[in-house]
Amino acid sequence: MKLTFEQKKSMLTQGYIHIPGVIPRVLVDQAVKHINHAVGQGMPVEEMTKYRAQSYCPELTDKPPITGLFNDTPVKGFVEDLLGEGMARQIGGGQIALRFPTLQDPPVVNRPHLDGMYSPNNGVKEGTIGNFTMLVGVLLSPVRTTFAGNFTVWPGTHTIYEQYFREHGPESLLNGMPPVEIPEPVQTMGEPGDVFLVHYQLAHTVALNASPNTRYCIFFRVKHKEHDQDWKAPMLDIWKHWPGVREIM
Repeated sequence: MKLTFEQKKSMLTQGYIHIPGVIPRVLVDQAVKHINHAVGQGMPVEEMTKYRAQSYCPELTDKPPITGLFNDTPVKGFVEDLLGEGMARQIGGGQIALRFPTLQDPPVVNRPHLDGMYSPNNGVKEGTIGNFTMLVGVLLSPVRTTFAGNFTVWPGTHTIYEQYFREHGPESLLNGMPPVEIPEPVQTMGEPGDVFLVHYQLAHTVALNASPNTRYCIFFRVKHKEHDQDWKAPMLDIWKHWPGVREIM
């Protein structure tokens, strides 16, 4: 599958692409059914903090109803159109990201972050940066208003952070998010089956969910096959492993 020029331009300038209607409804329903079945078996209260940071229903993350959303749909082709054919590492699992309704009033947008930064519950080793190449989000439930558990982005911050890391070094992320001015956040919306392709270095978060419904989303973290040769290099040159974007620059 190929992306359009405008879609690639969105990645270049905004740091993400929203593609509606990628995943067939039958695969969306299958994934939601398996998640709901697992949730119905009960979840240990003492694990909920870790589940929020890593994944709910961890026993499902590497099973076909989840991995098939990437491997058996046009998503894989879109990723290869950006990173190069055969250049993305195989996806072995996806994060099941549920966002349950909050009673907080008013709701807020959480602070921006980059994935791979250490916290006590997210599985990242302290003193390391677990960066990668692309975040892929698959929406499994409708998000039609703000503060409904929206995947939230700060457009253009991928280039702002690239400049910051060139001046201060990628290791500076160990001290926290770069202390720079960033634009206003955008709470994305969409329908079940929509896909978001997101540059690793784009600031993002989740808005609190003040709706009455749980938000269902799956996130896949994609690494270019050459990423681990030098994990710092793609933070200083954000299109190093993105030939599909370099061709339109």
